[in-house]
Amino acid sequence: MGLHLPGFSFLNLRQTPQQFAVIGLGRFGRGVCSTLHKLGYEVLGVDQDERAVAEVLSLHQVSHAIQLNTTEPQALRESGIFEFDTVIVAIGSYLQESIITTLNLKEGGVKQVIAKASSDIHGRVLQKVGADLVIYPEWEMGCYLARKLTKPLIMERFELDPESSIVEVATPEEFQGKSIQELELRNRFGINVLAISQGQNGQGTKFIINPDPYQPLPKDSVMVVMGSNKDISRLVKQ
Repeated sequence: MGLHLPGFSFLNLRQTPQQFAVIGLGRFGRGVCSTLHKLGYEVLGVDQDERAVAEVLSLHQVSHAIQLNTTEPQALRESGIFEFDTVIVAIGSYLQESIITTLNLKEGGVKQVIAKASSDIHGRVLQKVGADLVIYPEWEMGCYLARKLTKPLIMERFELDPESSIVEVATPEEFQGKSIQELELRNRFGINVLAISQGQNGQGTKFIINPDPYQPLPKDSVMVVMGSNKDISRLVKQ
């Protein structure tokens, strides 16, 4: 739903330097701000509510924050938001404000506008007015919960396309102590092992990239594998 739009690529977001503006400082918007800020990016938080602006500043979740009516093109222009690389419209409850803001940003020349939608109709309208990427956080969280309930071995998932994914999966108990070559994971399951966890360091779990196929898989380890969703499902059923 709305995650694969023509002309948009996540690769475009990896060009540096990056500056992000987040419009709408509710729970979702604050989460985006806080994560980007912790990753070292320049983040501007924007909201019409003075209290929301003050809160993200006091919690150091942004580099800067301003109170602004984003339905006014002149206000956006004067704030300098049109010069940002990527703007996230995190307004979900006020559809008219969300749609007008997205339209203003695209007409103002912002290259990448990512907009949060609260319904299918809302998402389709956002696409019509030019949003480069439309996201549905509630839908995606529901899908995530369903996968966690039915496939508890899968810890994280990145969908390459509707049929293929890269997933972080707990190494099945029967695989532990055996090597990738011995298990013949590619022949048996059609998956490629990209990384294996190797204990922890001071910053969390450490992963070995392109692991040695002859090394036994450690106990309580995690594998990062790539393959079709069908093949991955067969793997986690073991």
